[in-house]
Amino acid sequence: MRKQKGFSLIELLIVVAIILIIAAIAIPNLLRSRMSANDSAAASTIRTMNTSQVTYATNYPTFGYADTFTKLGPQVGAAACDNTHACLIDNVLASSVAGPSAKSGYNYYIVGLAPVAPSTVVGDYAVSAHPINLNSTGTNAYCSTADAVVRSMKTAIPAPAGAITPPAGAEAIGVCQTIASYGPIQ
Repeated sequence: MRKQKGFSLIELLIVVAIILIIAAIAIPNLLRSRMSANDSAAASTIRTMNTSQVTYATNYPTFGYADTFTKLGPQVGAAACDNTHACLIDNVLASSVAGPSAKSGYNYYIVGLAPVAPSTVVGDYAVSAHPINLNSTGTNAYCSTADAVVRSMKTAIPAPAGAITPPAGAEAIGVCQTIASYGPIQ
């Protein structure tokens, strides 16, 4: 009688079990890495928004800061950049006027301080980023104002009862500057 070559059913089941154990260990680490990358991207985008706001205020001093994403974003078509579309941020963020603009697991918002008549200069702004799904796409809410300090609201993973959760909309300038709500990122 000839000896057969190949794997037995038991050997194949053991290999499948080992692969499943490795996947059970690796997938949560992969998800945490993605959340960490989204958090870093959100903080970086807020920094980019601050730079864009300073550039806008420098180029268009009679308007001050931009109070909408579309003022900072690109013009549709081949038109030149101006104070209504300054071409300073990408079209993903500029897809909505004031938010939410979804990018890398976060929703971005912008608020401008209304000018006091007779002036037309927007003197302050707040940009904020909130995770689309808390503890799934991101763990922190970020905001910044004209002082260009990027602040974060830390939320716990998993969020215990009574934990601070990010707001569902744009963050007000005063709330962003309140140390009880937001602190500078470390």
